[in-house]
Amino acid sequence: MGDIALKKRSEVPAEYKWKLEDMFETDEQWEKEVEQTLLLIDEVSQFKGHLADNEIKFLKFLELEDRINYHLARIIVYSNQRSHEDTAVSKYQAYASRAESVMVKAASALSFADPEILAMSEENIEEFCKAESKLLHYKWAIEKIRRKKAHTLSQAEENILAQVKEVTSAPDNIFSMFNNADVKFPYITDVEGNKIRITHGNFIDFLMSKDRSLRKQVFREVYGTYKKWGNTISATYISQLKNDQFLANVRKYGSAREMYLSKGNIPQSVYDNLIETVHAHLPALHEYMSLRKKMLGVEHLHMYDLFVPIVSDVDMKYSFDEAKDTVARALLPMGEEYTSILEDGMESGWIDVYENENKRSGAYSWGAYGTHPYVLLNYQDNLDGIFTLAHEMGHAMHTYFSNRTQSVTYADYSIFVAEVASTCNESLLMHYLLENCADENQKKYLVCHYLDGFRTTLFRQAQLAEFEHIAHERIAAGEALTKESLNQIWYDLNVLYYGPDMKVDEEIAYEWMRIPHFYTPYYVYQYSTGYSAAVAFSKMIIEDGKPAVDKYINNFLCGGCSKDPIDLLKSAGVDMSTPKPVDDALNVFEDYLKKLEITV
Repeated sequence: MGDIALKKRSEVPAEYKWKLEDMFETDEQWEKEVEQTLLLIDEVSQFKGHLADNEIKFLKFLELEDRINYHLARIIVYSNQRSHEDTAVSKYQAYASRAESVMVKAASALSFADPEILAMSEENIEEFCKAESKLLHYKWAIEKIRRKKAHTLSQAEENILAQVKEVTSAPDNIFSMFNNADVKFPYITDVEGNKIRITHGNFIDFLMSKDRSLRKQVFREVYGTYKKWGNTISATYISQLKNDQFLANVRKYGSAREMYLSKGNIPQSVYDNLIETVHAHLPALHEYMSLRKKMLGVEHLHMYDLFVPIVSDVDMKYSFDEAKDTVARALLPMGEEYTSILEDGMESGWIDVYENENKRSGAYSWGAYGTHPYVLLNYQDNLDGIFTLAHEMGHAMHTYFSNRTQSVTYADYSIFVAEVASTCNESLLMHYLLENCADENQKKYLVCHYLDGFRTTLFRQAQLAEFEHIAHERIAAGEALTKESLNQIWYDLNVLYYGPDMKVDEEIAYEWMRIPHFYTPYYVYQYSTGYSAAVAFSKMIIEDGKPAVDKYINNFLCGGCSKDPIDLLKSAGVDMSTPKPVDDALNVFEDYLKKLEITV
């Protein structure tokens, strides 16, 4: 659908728009809240240098910080979501910019707190908690700050590191400018004779084309472009690796990985377990590649054959009403309370459904404490559309239960668990669709969709995680990394992961160069662990029913960040400190692979 056919925001029927007035009835109310928040931020200065004075002062500061965070979230979410409805409205661009400056002002005003809390003695904090029982509520939040004590430097050194941050964030900024603004891919001619420029946005669409020569051409052009920039990108990434090593050394961590995982108190064994368990199941991925080769009927399977659908002529269409109904029925195993909140949310202004002129692309779930969550979609009537709805409503329900149960102090869940609830919903939806599908070709299509989900999330993100860990380890060992050695690491991993039936094209050696996540170090592994936990939960929910559902909702969805992420998941029945969830998830992959093999 071209832009001409897109409706203006004002033309979209109200039932397909989210109700941001549930947060602020008018823009004037938002402006008023900004002013109130700035007054609260001004109050912070009276506490600087005085947190250790007495328990009342300490408590009043922590309560003020909670109030600021509460209002800040409302200001940021409302202004950004208004801006996302129609990115051309300058009023809301200005609102979002103003919200950001308020956030920066708050962060700056509150920056003294952690060093002061770290300077307090254990005895001092214990005495304060005995004298003022309301401080017990903050005990866990304080403990999380105090974990950093061994890695926190003197005030002068911390000040230097804060100033260095602008320098150490340079690789990320340089890559981002290069990848989003500077790099240009060539034009290609499609099957209809149209000249189209390859972009980040249409690259995968081209790789899904049935025209193999087109796929090959696009693949070669994209990676040929990165090859030309190889020296620049390698120098940028090696700088990132050296920054990580520098910060880990200065902060007295054993490694960059230990430093990054310590933020969620994640044991390093979780990372190692993931890689080792994925390696143990690589024969199944090799088998899937062999099957893909057979179903495509090609003599050699190439890296540009990974995205083209191997079951064709399936057109699964769902109107938005059908999608809502299907998702609600698929999630019935979650119990009456969950499904009634879900259905209510889908009907009462949580979701912004369709694309309109200048609306932000993609999909997300977001919300501020004290109001219901919101979901932005650009709904299309296809299989991806229904899975996106299930996914984003999973996030929304996680936020809903977390906010309902936890105080503002502990409502925000950590990145490590962020994708679990959303992917668990997708898994339950897939189970439902397969159980209720009579058409054999559609069933095959669904199974392939599921297997590809495993390949692109669990296997691929583990492969990316393995690459960045090898690169970090080599820097730590004092080895000189080069463009050639990074290319070789990535190429060898592709040979290892995809197996003997894949002809690993030489261009794939440059693929690591296009991955922005490498500039957020030790992040991607969480996609694989989250996916594994989600598959484990969905299996327990289907097999064990109510007891599993109760644990999942009460101990996990309602948990926020009231415990470390590993402990939260463990209390709900999935122990990510062991290899079992990853192993179990990959066994599910193997079961579905067998189902597909039988039909071919």
